[in-house]
Amino acid sequence: MQSNSQPSASRRPRAHDDNRDHEIESLAEFDRVIASGGLAGHRVQSVDLTDRTFALLGADTTGSVFLGCAMEPDAAAKVRAGGALVFPPVPGLPFDPYRGGLYSPDELFEGLADAGYDATPDARSYHWFEQTKADGDIFASMLRGIHDDAVSDALDEHLAGARVVGIMGGHALERGSAAYAGAARLGRRLARNGLTVATGGGPGAMEAANLGAYAAPFEDGMLDSALELLAKAPHFTPSITEWARAAFDIRRSWPGGGTSAGIPTWFYGHEPPNAFASHIAKYFVNAVREDGLLARSNAGVVFLPGAAGTVQEIFDNATPNYYQSRGGPTPMVLVDRVHWTEKLPAWPLLQALAAERPMAARIALVDSVDEAPEALARLTAGAPS
Repeated sequence: MQSNSQPSASRRPRAHDDNRDHEIESLAEFDRVIASGGLAGHRVQSVDLTDRTFALLGADTTGSVFLGCAMEPDAAAKVRAGGALVFPPVPGLPFDPYRGGLYSPDELFEGLADAGYDATPDARSYHWFEQTKADGDIFASMLRGIHDDAVSDALDEHLAGARVVGIMGGHALERGSAAYAGAARLGRRLARNGLTVATGGGPGAMEAANLGAYAAPFEDGMLDSALELLAKAPHFTPSITEWARAAFDIRRSWPGGGTSAGIPTWFYGHEPPNAFASHIAKYFVNAVREDGLLARSNAGVVFLPGAAGTVQEIFDNATPNYYQSRGGPTPMVLVDRVHWTEKLPAWPLLQALAAERPMAARIALVDSVDEAPEALARLTAGAPS
């Protein structure tokens, strides 16, 4: 995993810089590295090495680190003696704190079809979080921190070089509603424009945007059919199981959909992740998740109507744009004039903050979701190089 130190403005890390070249996250990578010389200085992340004892006994492991790698006792003793740090797997956890990649919907919802949502790794991880949070166990807190850092590392690797647009909106939006269909059309349009759609990864507007990105490679009629089928399970209450099964029915009927990112949190564990984000970065610490989602939305953010959470996200995004702490301001598009000027008047405050600053040219308010892609493109075209 990468360190938490930040690169200087004069040297941004490349997608595959020297540190990443020393990360081993699969057995195939391990075999390639062994064949090319040795493991000195490498970080081996959550790889089952129980069948690689002979290779480990003969490898140079000076300065290497093994994070959650299962191995035979004699192999573990040898690599430690050779100068490696070994962090063994932690038994009994419903998640892997040292994981080397992002989650997939199939991984988080494993067991859904046979035993229902409560048996899935996602639900069991939430229950573990609730129990250990109440206990105040420092070991559990450390495991959550390691896990979230590993997820951030995997998310950076996945999004390297991508133009990411965030779509924010409320979790309460129901399948079958016009607003849900509009958010899905938005996700599809942005994905077809070559952008990587990223959402908070939950239900409602977030699910709709990820669904739209999933539908992007198909004919337009696919999304209409999917929306009609999903409307039979409009909300994740009273049954997360039925809500999630409806989404997996869509995935089975139209396999091979487009990719997008979902970035949810177990802090809001009563809200399940949606199954349409192909790559899921799920966190225990909500603050890390929220800041990370906005910071990675380098192509701008579209804010659909929402409540307190969406208002918070607007100003979490506005603050670095105001101070230019992440470089030049990125586009912000607020959708639904009445909502953002009368019901929850965030727009006038955003305008006041932006006045006479570079971010003033990077904010827009539109009446409908169908206007958002053009507004985003207009703001992007005017951005400094």
